[in-house]
Amino acid sequence: MARYSTYLLVALAVGLFLLVNSLFMVDEREFAIKFRLGEIIKSDYEPGLHGKFPFVNNIRTFDARIQTLDARPERFLTVEKKNVIVDFYVKWRIADPVRFYTSTGGSSNTANALLLRIIQDGMRSEFGRRTIQEAVSGERAQIMSVLTRDTNASAQELGLTVLDVRVKRIDLPQEVSESVYQRMEAGRELVARQLRAEGSEAAERIRADAERQRTVLLAQGYREAEELRGSGDATAAEIYARAFNRNAEFYAFYRSLEAYRNSIGQDNDLLLIGPDSEFFRYLKDPARR
Repeated sequence: MARYSTYLLVALAVGLFLLVNSLFMVDEREFAIKFRLGEIIKSDYEPGLHGKFPFVNNIRTFDARIQTLDARPERFLTVEKKNVIVDFYVKWRIADPVRFYTSTGGSSNTANALLLRIIQDGMRSEFGRRTIQEAVSGERAQIMSVLTRDTNASAQELGLTVLDVRVKRIDLPQEVSESVYQRMEAGRELVARQLRAEGSEAAERIRADAERQRTVLLAQGYREAEELRGSGDATAAEIYARAFNRNAEFYAFYRSLEAYRNSIGQDNDLLLIGPDSEFFRYLKDPARR
């Protein structure tokens, strides 16, 4: 009886061992490939629990999440034969696990190394047809777009999809920075001089226009003042004429009194007038006075 019990336990243990080794789990963040004696027989597994034959089949899983290749900064030559130091990274993921396994042996490090070569060739080509200024500021977004497109096309052969190629920094070597800064300073100085010249020209135009408007306004004001003064003189003359016509003798007497008041009685006054002058006619003629 004890012997049968031992056999039963052994059988249960072997059965449990075979059962455990006949099942495998595929996570939703993974790809899985089933091999039969080293030959790939299936790779399109959905997440969940699946079966296999123990000792005949083996399973390899690969990370299906987005991976990052963050390479060290490297030097590339521009069209001016000047070096630029480029710091970049690449976002990629596995698209075809079978092709990924056959081309890289299932190693992410191998995939990063192969991608790095592709990226280096692409950057060497893109920076080699641009100037430093275009690479640093003018066409940086275009460079990243072209690199992402071209790298993704080449990475399809590795079973990969390149999602993004991003340039983090573009630095200049010390020997290049000084000449670039001097050239940039000269360019900014030229722009500043041009802006100052345009400002001076605009200021002269504004001053000339203001002076012209001032002259026009003064002329218009002078003309209106003369017209008002002439109109006032005409009105005064008309009033004087009407008053003279109403009583010519009184008007002449009043005007004489005004003349006496304005010319006689002031300190240091000196008049050289003949005694028979018409100026004193109202003083000499009592009847008239």
